[in-house]
Amino acid sequence: MLFLPKVGLTLFIVFYTFGNVCALCSTMFLMGPMKQLKRMCDKTRALATTIMLTCLVLTLCAAFWWKNFGLALLFCILQVLSFSWYSLSYIPCVREAIMKAVSICVK
Repeated sequence: MLFLPKVGLTLFIVFYTFGNVCALCSTMFLMGPMKQLKRMCDKTRALATTIMLTCLVLTLCAAFWWKNFGLALLFCILQVLSFSWYSLSYIPCVREAIMKAVSICVK
């Protein structure tokens, strides 16, 4: 999709964002929608959920309304990072271990 002239990047962004929305909806299928929505709003996941949903919307805004494809690709990368951080919140102690590893590497 990226190499199609004029519409390739827009199609990539749309399909990529749609894929992330489908991945999020698949967890609702496994747990049930209400339980998933309650878990998404837990205090440990609220920030990650907010950033993830904001990145989904901003990616589409950057592609369609602002016509800034560099910004749209940046938001695609932020989608990956925020969705990963959100997903890691379901595994006990993983986010703390990652934060500790990053802090050791930065020192």
